[in-house]
Amino acid sequence: GAAAAVSPTSNLFLGSGFFDFAAATRLGMLHGLASDVGGGTSFSPFHTMLAAYYVGREGQTKPGLSLQPSALWWQHTGGAARALGLDGVIGTLQTGTEADFVVLNPQATHLLARKTARANHLEELLFALIVLGDDRLVQQVVTA
Repeated sequence: GAAAAVSPTSNLFLGSGFFDFAAATRLGMLHGLASDVGGGTSFSPFHTMLAAYYVGREGQTKPGLSLQPSALWWQHTGGAARALGLDGVIGTLQTGTEADFVVLNPQATHLLARKTARANHLEELLFALIVLGDDRLVQQVVTA
């Protein structure tokens, strides 16, 4: 019944090992992405998702994305809520749930605007936000 709060920035900084996202998913292990500046380097969800992407590439033998960008975004929202036993309460924008969220501007910087304008599908857009995103991407914060 345990769940893992995976902080890849902490794991990379401390050299404490790589979380096996593929095995955890295959086994149905509860896990979600988390920030940990006690051992990590950033509270940024963008840095956390990018570090998870790097970790997912470790040991990968076939070319392509290590973790789908949509899976990274879900692990940082719905996956984290599920790991905490709060799925259906937070981590979604479904009617009747609680939510604090940010509105992102994919044209917040010149480079990001250029990259997102060329995205051919949602995965490319989400990946560009992960790789190039920082606090300038946040257009509005909505609480409750």
